[in-house]
Order: sequence, then structure tokens, then C-alpha cells
Amino acid sequence: MPRRREGNTERFCCISMGSEAEAAPAHVVLLASPGAGNLLPVIELARRVVAHDDDGAAGRFTATLVTYTNFSSASQCSSSLASLPPSVSTVALPEVPLDDLPADARVETRIFAVVRRALPHLRDLLRSLLACPAGVAAFVSELLGPWALEVAAELGVPGYVFCTSNLMALASLLHGPALDGATAGELRDLPEPVRLPGCVPLRGADLLDSVQDRADPAYELTVELGKKYLLADGFIVNTFDAMEREAIAAFEQLSDEGVYPPVYAVGPLVRSCSGGEAAAKHGCLRWLDEQPDGSVLYVCFGSGGTLSAAQTAELAVGLEASGQRFLWAAKLPSDKDRAASFFGGGDGDDDSPTNYLPEGFVERTRGTGLVVPAWAPQVEILSHRAVGGFLSHCGWNSTLEAASAGVPMLAWPLCCPEPLISR
Repeated sequence: MPRRREGNTERFCCISMGSEAEAAPAHVVLLASPGAGNLLPVIELARRVVAHDDDGAAGRFTATLVTYTNFSSASQCSSSLASLPPSVSTVALPEVPLDDLPADARVETRIFAVVRRALPHLRDLLRSLLACPAGVAAFVSELLGPWALEVAAELGVPGYVFCTSNLMALASLLHGPALDGATAGELRDLPEPVRLPGCVPLRGADLLDSVQDRADPAYELTVELGKKYLLADGFIVNTFDAMEREAIAAFEQLSDEGVYPPVYAVGPLVRSCSGGEAAAKHGCLRWLDEQPDGSVLYVCFGSGGTLSAAQTAELAVGLEASGQRFLWAAKLPSDKDRAASFFGGGDGDDDSPTNYLPEGFVERTRGTGLVVPAWAPQVEILSHRAVGGFLSHCGWNSTLEAASAGVPMLAWPLCCPEPLISR
């Protein structure tokens, strides 16, 4: 039988320490890709790694959390960053130029450009850390940055990939090179379902947005991801047995056969209800306190998902007509990009989402609904007794937070990898 690796970070931490059980704390470097949805789970993984004490001894690990200056999400994740223990240090790689990219370049293309162009800065950072007494026991790259594994290997540091999405998304990326070589047309037009290890069959149109157009630069870069992943010494995945049992078992079998590196299911890594000042003062929680148990539908499309102006108006009409109690974390709409909010805004950064709602909507629904522009304390909301459902884009962080809180979800996937997750 394949060895079960689901549960905690114990197995990964033990491998990182090697046999130096009595040595100084082992130092782990974690690299987060741009975007709040990528940074938050890396923050939680860093927190889990330094808290690891399999034999009751504290302080066995220290960590450096590395981010990018380009497309920084530090302001969106400020409370989580501020709550990290002293054993986790943070550093941002210097900004890299992106002026040569087309104005309409996809989100993925821009992220990949940042990751690749910042590699010299990452190399300098790792060399400086290796020169310190603690050294570097392991390097962990977030899912979108596997090019960094080449730098870690060059410097003799074990490298891992942290999958901040579900295991099915990782499986689709690993399968990308084979699928690219076996097909000539567009993947969205595949006549037969795509079958991945331990996963439900997928239509070609359900695969990642970045592989739906062979002519787009993001296509080749996404296919290249699948090749770079094989440089990893292991995959750390923010999932758990009850969520993806068949996929975990299939990956373990493939790992034991030498097809893929080992997989370590360490989830769910979600932020706990901190009772932080910003969350505690948020008026939406006081509003929820006044609602009956399980009566409120929470509506939010994550840090990056963006509705069009027409979709925003139609959603408002539907909520009002339903008479359902709701709490809506609304963002500026965009008619150009379903991921417009990923880097900070919709069509007008100085505008307000409420300006795109039907006239009088806020006043007419005041007794049953509440619209919160932009940010809301999602973990606290989902954990509130008054919330009985969640209309979501099906981002993996949101999915795990809802599952952890026991809140049923209605799926409205917008962009990659949300169609995959919603399946």
C-alpha cells in the first residue's frame, strides 16, 4: 500500500531537518507568488512550519517569507503578515521592469514575467542566507514560481513546490506537456474528457484559462510550468484527505512508482478567526449579530474575481427579488477582464462598487441585506452563526474556508483555476 502523507507538515518538516535533530534551528525559505490568494496560504504554511514541534521541543525551525515588490499584496494581507511570529522574517525582492509587456497581457503572463525576471535577486538572497550560520535547509516555491527551483538546485538547496490550489489543479498542470504534445487544436475543443489521476473527468473548456488559446504567450509558459515542477523534491499541497482522497491516493501511487515527486497533503491551511482589530470593528459583523441563525447568504468573489457591470446589476436584481438575507462584499466591475481585481481594481480605482448597483437598491434592501464595498473579514463572516450559505467564485482559499466553517457553497467560477475547483 502507498504511504499516506496527508495530515500535518510533520513529514515535510522531518525531511527538511534531515538527521540533525540536535542542531541549530533549520531555516526554510518560502517564496510567495504575486496576488493575495497566493500569499495568504504561504503565510499560513510559514506559521505552521515554525510552530512544528513533533517531540514537544519549540524553536526547531525558522523561516524567511519572500514576496515580490511587483504587484505586492502586502497591504491586502497586512494583518496576517503582522501576526507572524518573530521566527518568521519577511523580505521583498526588488522591483523588475515590465514595461515591454503588452497592455492586455494576461494575469498569468505578468506573474510569470515577474517570477522569471526576479531570479537574479532571488539567487543573491539565497546566497546571503546560505552564508549565515543557519544556512537554508529547504526552499519552497509557490505554485506559479517553479523556475525558482533551478536556482535552489544550483545552490544545492532542496526545493519543493507549494500548491496553493487543489491537487486537481496541480494534476492538470503536470499533464499539460503531454496534452500539448498529443493535440493540435485548441484544448477547449477536445472531443473527449481529460482524465487525470484520481480526479473527475474534465472538459477541455474546464482546464486553466491560460491554456485555452495556443496563440497567447501564457499558453507556452503554462505548459512549461508542468516541466519545471518535475525539478521539485516534493509537492506540498493545501488539501486534505476528506476533500481529495482519490487524488491523493493516486498521486502517492505515482510517486512510489517514480513518476512524480512525493506529495504531502498538509491542509487545510486557513487563517483562523483572529479577533483582530480591523475585523472586530467591521460593521458587517455587528450587522450579522442582529440576523437569525443560518439566514444570511454571503456573496463574495475573492481577491481577484471580477464581475462585469451587467452581471453586477443582474446579481443585485436577483438578490432583491429573492427576498433572501444577504451580505455582499462587492468590488468594482470590469467589462474587460474577469480577473481585473487581482492587481487592485476594476474599471475605475476611485469609483465605488455601489455606483454600479440598480438605483435605490441599497435603500430597498436595507432591511434584509448589506453591501460592503471591497474588503470584508471573510473567515469571521463564514464562522458567524447567522451565515447559512456562500455564493463564491470557488477560489481554493474560499473553498477551504467555507469547508472548515461548514458553510454550503453556490459555485460561480469566473477564471482559472475556479472551473476546475468547482468540479
